[in-house]
Amino acid sequence: MAQVSLVKVSSVLNRDVTSLGKQNLFDPNPETCWNSEQGTPQHILVEFAPCVRIHSVCVQFQGGFAGKDTRLIDMDRKEEICALFPDDNNKVQVLELPKNEQGVARRRIKLQFATSTDFYGRIVVYSLDFKGSVADDVELPAKTTNDSCASDAVITIV
Repeated sequence: MAQVSLVKVSSVLNRDVTSLGKQNLFDPNPETCWNSEQGTPQHILVEFAPCVRIHSVCVQFQGGFAGKDTRLIDMDRKEEICALFPDDNNKVQVLELPKNEQGVARRRIKLQFATSTDFYGRIVVYSLDFKGSVADDVELPAKTTNDSCASDAVITIV
């Protein structure tokens, strides 16, 4: 199983990290969420340990507060992986990566929301998950930071 070793978000509404923070992205509670502050762009940065090969991103927005012009970015290579096109609804959405990107081992990715369906640019995400496989044959570079924002979330990478 792969674990999320680090999660960073662009902002949290009213700086209320206890109720609306990034920890809610991966918890099993369907009533908790990450809620960004207003303004664009917004993002979610996720670091995995060990590296993973992502096949799809599963995300549940609050309708009316969904990401638009969404990009998935490989932060180690500093390049866009693909554009994602989520719908503006409350359902869990499975957003497939292009086939040629599914076999690539990745350690750090960013979901970048250039705009939002909300007039003020807020994003609300109730759940985030990644489907794929562990890249056992890839060695992780030495960890360069000791971030207290690490997460113990286990992601569905089989």
